[in-house]
Amino acid sequence: MNQRAQHGNRVSTVLGRKLGNELLRLRDAAGRTQQQAAEALSATATKVVKMERGWVPIRDPDIRALCDFYGLHDPAAVTSLLNLAKLDRERRKAKGWWQQLPKAGALSEYIAMEDVASQVRTWQLAFVPGLFQTAAYARALAVGEGAWDDPDEVERAVNARLQRQRRLHEEVPLHVYAVVWEAALRQVVGGRRVMRAQLDRLREVAELATVRLQVLPFQAGAHACAASSFTIISFTEDEAADVVHTDTIGSTVWAENEEDSSKYRTFFDRTARQALAQSDSLSLIDGIRKEF
Repeated sequence: MNQRAQHGNRVSTVLGRKLGNELLRLRDAAGRTQQQAAEALSATATKVVKMERGWVPIRDPDIRALCDFYGLHDPAAVTSLLNLAKLDRERRKAKGWWQQLPKAGALSEYIAMEDVASQVRTWQLAFVPGLFQTAAYARALAVGEGAWDDPDEVERAVNARLQRQRRLHEEVPLHVYAVVWEAALRQVVGGRRVMRAQLDRLREVAELATVRLQVLPFQAGAHACAASSFTIISFTEDEAADVVHTDTIGSTVWAENEEDSSKYRTFFDRTARQALAQSDSLSLIDGIRKEF
């Protein structure tokens, strides 16, 4: 787990850091130090650090006091910060099922964000997206990864993957835009029978109105997203910027500001334009299935 994930309930991290960044911007503009801000709150500088990094919920009186100290007297701007703080506090109270996952680490951080997201855009180089995986496929991946020694832990990990998929069928469903490299569909995970069932599942989810699935074929050649897989997570709140999640072998990388997330959106859009249309993608999936 990365160091940032150890602070607070990560369900609210997007809004919390957004609020903290706004307070930091106001403090810098006012030419105040963290120690001076702490004195205005009758608190410690450590508290101000935690507030500005989004590690703790922030009370309305503290926001009002800081706004006054920083010279922000616009009622609409102050109200916007108060509303953001309220949303953040509500999110921190949420207790997600994913917190009970074995050895979840940064995965629980990702699931917490996905659970409150409105849309995810995912680019996958090596595997079928988790939201589309069958139990057998997910199980074969978990065993191959070797992160869990206990078979019961493997099953809990598989069940967690399936539980995430409920968001595709909720009253307000998660919208998913997935672009998958052809190699991910040809890589034999769990055997030929497992792959046939997995490709059938891809056809099923592609029929959902909230799912867009495209395949980037080998013949597309060089593309903008060759370096790594990633997922862009979007939220309904205007205050919450997109967050980008990238997993490497040894670590998890988060891009959490508008400048970085905009770059990933550009990369994703470029690669999606090179990918097959959904109808052609399904035809390619059918052809690969016949080979299995």
